[in-house]
This record gives sequence, C-alpha cells and structure tokens, in this order.
Amino acid sequence: MQNKKIFLTGGAGFIGSQIIKRLCHNNEIFIYDNLTRNSIKYTSLLGKKNVNLIKGDILDYSYLKKTVDSLKPNIVIHLAAIAGIETVIKNPVNTMKVNMTGTANLLEVFKPHVNSIDRFIDLSTSEVFGSYAYKVDETCTTNLAPVGEARWTYSVSKLAAEHLTHSYYKEYGLKAVTIRPFNIYGPGQVGEGAIHQFIIRAINNEQMQIHGDGDQIRSWCYIDDFVNGLLLCLDKEEAVGNSFNIGNPRGTITIAMLAQLIKQISSSKSEIDYIPKNYVDVELRVPSINKAVELLGYSPKIDLTLGLTKTIEWYHDFKK
Repeated sequence: MQNKKIFLTGGAGFIGSQIIKRLCHNNEIFIYDNLTRNSIKYTSLLGKKNVNLIKGDILDYSYLKKTVDSLKPNIVIHLAAIAGIETVIKNPVNTMKVNMTGTANLLEVFKPHVNSIDRFIDLSTSEVFGSYAYKVDETCTTNLAPVGEARWTYSVSKLAAEHLTHSYYKEYGLKAVTIRPFNIYGPGQVGEGAIHQFIIRAINNEQMQIHGDGDQIRSWCYIDDFVNGLLLCLDKEEAVGNSFNIGNPRGTITIAMLAQLIKQISSSKSEIDYIPKNYVDVELRVPSINKAVELLGYSPKIDLTLGLTKTIEWYHDFKK
C-alpha cells in the first residue's frame, strides 16, 4: 500500500501504534485521538514527517467533520473506543456514547466522501459473543446480555456500531469491514489487560492477582499476527462487506496458567494470589478463524510462549 492518506481514530493506542509502524513508510498517516490511552509516546513515530497527530474527540462532531473534510483520507481505521473492564464498569454512559455515538459521528462525516474511501475498517470486539464462546464463527449468534449489568455496555455498544457500519455499506456503498479482535497482546500495550498487568507485576516481583478461580479461558493473539490480519482486510477486495474474527486459537490457555507461564518466562519471584471477582466475566472465549483463513489467507504465526517472551523483553527494556 502506497501513497494513501490513512485516518486512524484512536491511533495513539496500543493497536493503532503497531498498525502505524507497518503503514507509515509509504503513506501519509493522520491520527485522531484524545490521548486517553497513549502508547505512541513510547515509539518514535510522531517524529516522522508523514505521521500527524490531531488531538480530538469523536464525540465532537463539528471538529471531526472539519478535520475529515479538510484531509479527505482514502482509508479509515476506526479504533477509538472506551474499553477495559474496570473503565467500562465505572463509566457505562460514556462507554455507550463513545462507542455508539462516536461511531455514528464518524460514519456520517465520511458519507459525503464514500466514493473516495478505499476501505473503512471498524474494530469491534469478541465480547459480542457473550460469556461462553467456543470456536465461534462470524455466523454465530451475538449476545446482547442483561440490561443493568454495566460490563455489557461495552459489547452492546460495539455490536450496535457493527450494525450501523454494515448499514452504511449496504445503503451508501461504503467499503466497510468489521474486525473482531480476540485478546490481542504484545509490546507497547497499556491499560487493564491481563497480560499487561501480569507482566508489570512479575518483572517487579510483585504479587500477581487473579480475579476469581483463574479458570477463565482465553485465546491470545500476538499483535503482529493481528496487524497482519488487518492489513489483509485492507488489501483484499473480498473483505468488503464482511466481518472477521482475527485471533489465534492455538494461544488458548486459562488465566491461572497464563499467570504461571508469565512468572516462569520472566523468572519472577512473584506470588500469585486469588482475589474475589466482583464483576460478571467472560468465562470462555475461543474463536474460529476459518473465514479469515479461507477468504483472506490469514495465518497467525507467533505461539504464546514466543509472544510472551518478546513482550516481557520489551517491558524489561522499557523499565530501564
């Protein structure tokens, strides 16, 4: 991909920063972000002449429209969202606003430019499949979950954004693709993720805390594999109008085993402590990636041990 104007909402975050690393060499990058989660500051990307940071909020419709109308990007990667269990539970109203209204704002400001958009990538979430999701594919029933449980404001808002994005594809011809990430991790991650929290505590020999019994099952996907999947969605015309699970089923492990593995790889002296879980959790989340494999040629390469090793090495260097 060359000579494109690429517009990333939430591009200063963990995933956005890694995408920009792959796309910045031959394209002009515009990051639209309020810097709530700022991973890009740990990189040298903002020092590049073709990487531009625009501080803005997707809830600010007027400024968003003014920015988009002036830039006229070719590619849109929509990453901006409220995420993280603790953040979502504490801020359910803002979660709904940012994830739903923010996405609606973005789609609407791009509607006049629909014919010049090569691709509109909407990042959703694997949480749309609910608490028990084993080898779920894109045709599986999504789950709205009980009203009143703040945890699910995240998944329902992202699911609404999926429907709206696909509607702009059907009604206005927007070349849209929805991606459902399954537990992405790697160097540069910030926030509330389990791997991030475990590694920070492990390398400092601090107590590693597991919420509940640690029998929750996740499939972990290394960031490079995820970005490869996203780039295929940008490249392949077959992707348009579709949703894809992007993850790595071979990285499946319980949370307790994950903590033990991180402790072992990092040669940590940390103790692992089990504390009460005061929120509704996803107990099982394993994707089927058959659609991405068959339609896109997607193939995750990095196994969990190697991915964790690379991630731990980055945190050690960052600590120095």
